[in-house]
Amino acid sequence: MNSIAIWFKTYAVTHGMNFLWAIVILVVGWLVVKKLRTLIAKVMRKAGMDETLVTFLNNMIYILLLVFVVVAALNQVGFATTSIVAILGASTLAVALSLQGSLANLAAGVIIIIMRPFKVGDSVEAAGTFGVVQRMTILTTQLLSPDGKVIYVPNSKLVGDNVINYSANELRRVDLVAGVGYEADLAKVKQVLEQILADEPLVLKDPAPTVAVSELADSSVNLVVRPWVKNADYWNAYFALTEAIKLRLDSEGINIPYPQRDLHLVGGWPEALGQKAAG
Repeated sequence: MNSIAIWFKTYAVTHGMNFLWAIVILVVGWLVVKKLRTLIAKVMRKAGMDETLVTFLNNMIYILLLVFVVVAALNQVGFATTSIVAILGASTLAVALSLQGSLANLAAGVIIIIMRPFKVGDSVEAAGTFGVVQRMTILTTQLLSPDGKVIYVPNSKLVGDNVINYSANELRRVDLVAGVGYEADLAKVKQVLEQILADEPLVLKDPAPTVAVSELADSSVNLVVRPWVKNADYWNAYFALTEAIKLRLDSEGINIPYPQRDLHLVGGWPEALGQKAAG
């Protein structure tokens, strides 16, 4: 016991100042890092960076600076910091290799936050799904589907796929198709469709809507009905116009055909069928 006490006394006398300096480095370094963290966050926010990216980068910088302070303190008391740095580097590499997918999502999240192809509240179609953006994190984007399901999409899929943002523009075109019979008066049909658009308050006058014959199909003559509406009014206008077209064409006596086939019976077949049924 005496030898141990003597060793501690000798070590304290020899390295006591180093320990004190290490404590000073830790305390002062921690205080400086906290101040830098606050300052960096203010600078990034003033630059207009997204809050998610500000939080992520600020935390990463904070951790790196703290690691630097700890390594400096350990070096002061005589630890072999070179080997510690090597171990940290090897550990970081191993973690990076095991988390390749997560790192890809992380990098994609940074790209999304910087490029801003969409924002919270936008209706988007991407990665084989459709929904309203509810929340964006550094790894995933949360969508709410039209039927109320919450969908978490990895950011790497969003960056690697086409993204259709239905909310990016103020105006949106409603694309409808109205099919009428071949016997219908096309001039009258176009007049009726144009009047339907004129009567709908959600349809904009500018840009002007389009009504035109688009296809001579098997059972009908198809006309495209393409009005412009405000983005927020899209679905209300879509449903209202679809109903109005059906009701108005019916009231005007204009036939809306459905697919049909002409059946030509080969002679003798009805008689044979009757005999088989009788037997």
